[in-house]
Amino acid sequence: MTPSNTLASAAPARSLSSTSDFRFDKPARGWRRTLFTVIFEADTRAGLLFDLSLIAVIVTSVLVVILDSVQPIREQWRPVFNALEWVFTILFTLEYIARLSCVNKPLRYALSFYGVIDLMALLPTFLVAFAPEMAYLIDVRVLRLLRVFRIFKLSRYSVEYRALVSAVAASRRKITVFVGFVMLVVLVMGTLMYVVEGPVHGFTSIPVAIYWAISTMATVGFGDLVPKTDLGRAIASVMMLLGWGVLAVPTGIVTAEMARRGPDDDAVPVALAPRGILAMSVPSAPTAPPRRLTPAARRRALAQHRRGGR
Repeated sequence: MTPSNTLASAAPARSLSSTSDFRFDKPARGWRRTLFTVIFEADTRAGLLFDLSLIAVIVTSVLVVILDSVQPIREQWRPVFNALEWVFTILFTLEYIARLSCVNKPLRYALSFYGVIDLMALLPTFLVAFAPEMAYLIDVRVLRLLRVFRIFKLSRYSVEYRALVSAVAASRRKITVFVGFVMLVVLVMGTLMYVVEGPVHGFTSIPVAIYWAISTMATVGFGDLVPKTDLGRAIASVMMLLGWGVLAVPTGIVTAEMARRGPDDDAVPVALAPRGILAMSVPSAPTAPPRRLTPAARRRALAQHRRGGR
């Protein structure tokens, strides 16, 4: 790996660590600063080993939750699964305590997205173990399935994941407008199908017809509701064709935003539109990019400059 590649790969880690320094206030010295460097920064050997080990524990714990949901496997390996679950819970508890102890603003971390995910990763096991009366209020299976939220802990180790999330967040206004348009089309088409087909052909109400319109526009087509009249089939054909646009438009919006932000997740400066609700503005005419001099033109300009200096 060349030095330039090494610097390029280390740049995201440095930017993320600086973000953590600013948000959670990195300690100035002592063992807490060392622990902060290991836990929140991945540009050291110890930090990299910590991240890789934690990723392996997260994946293994989620795999145990998945296998525990299979009845024959659970009956055969119940003691092993219970022991592994307590091992994972203890490890995640130690990690959570370590993250809170090595920052100067523990409450800010506890209320952050990853702090809530860390708490949810260990809370179900303690609820089942130390509060059995919770089983009468909430199904124990629900508490067990909450452990699947541990998979979200992996998102903090992926720069690409954060780039995708930031692109979706930057496109939320356009996506919101598009979803509103889709809901409008579904409502109109569902109502029209209810009028055309009617209860005789299974469209007993407008909500049922809207359900059919959603499944048809999503190109799912369960087959439980099928139009019988020629006009109803024509409407269904239009809905199926619109379904391709439903899949393509959000993808194009997010892809364009990711391309605009660049490979390093640095947003390209653009003119801000008015920030009213669903504000729209007429884009200004694009300015022509500056012309680049060819080597021959550069040499001619240099020669003219030298002659003028004489």
